[in-house]
Amino acid sequence: MSLLSMRNLEKHYGKQVVLERVNAEVQEGEFVSIVGASGCGKTTFLKMMLGTESPSKGELLLDGKPIVQEPGEDRGVVFQRYSVFPHLTALENVMLGEEFVQARWLGRVWGKQRQAIAERARAMLTQVGLGHALDKYPHQLSGGMQQRLALAQALTKKPRILLLDEPFGALDPGIRKDMHQLITDLWQQHQLTIFMITHDLKEGFSLGSRLWVFDKIRHDPQAPDAWGASITYDIPLDRQAAGSGPQPSEQQIRDRVYTTPRVA
Repeated sequence: MSLLSMRNLEKHYGKQVVLERVNAEVQEGEFVSIVGASGCGKTTFLKMMLGTESPSKGELLLDGKPIVQEPGEDRGVVFQRYSVFPHLTALENVMLGEEFVQARWLGRVWGKQRQAIAERARAMLTQVGLGHALDKYPHQLSGGMQQRLALAQALTKKPRILLLDEPFGALDPGIRKDMHQLITDLWQQHQLTIFMITHDLKEGFSLGSRLWVFDKIRHDPQAPDAWGASITYDIPLDRQAAGSGPQPSEQQIRDRVYTTPRVA
């Protein structure tokens, strides 16, 4: 059984059709890069995966069962904007999620239980390269360091699926290269299934093990919102390890997209 199944998935907002006829199967451990024009439904799709939006039609299944329409511990998310709490230190930011969970059953978390949470948070921060910045606040961290902190937050509950919504879009090229290596290492170490939205086609090819192109198959200039986008290209990248081997050139990327049969 596939980890995730999409069967004639659609999303409407009133008369506006954002996504339609989305059909795909994703196996555990895949890294799916998602590209497409602005407004074609990429983030809406990620929100349905996260559970903050529900499908209008069709099915979105995890292990053969509909995804619960609320965020869950099995799905972590990192946005382009640094989604960290400014009034908490790096360590406190990563501890917070587990503290919330335990507080539901135990009330305020104290003593050995809080020490154990802090130890796990320190280990995660060390893994993302922030072991030296445990007591720093977000405003004291660079953009790349804040995204490392957001990754640590997303991974602290050991999710099976990691959702990335243009996580490197606001970073300088040199920092992005370091973050590419980090996400590759985390993908392998945590055996994650990753969905990553990017506007950088080369980034999508160099990181992912599979590339989806979202676009509208049907267009109506008289009613532009009548039809939604779907996966028009589904390109296997034949990578067991993301980022392995030389990066493709821009021409190689264009050739690969335009010579791959369009999804019906």
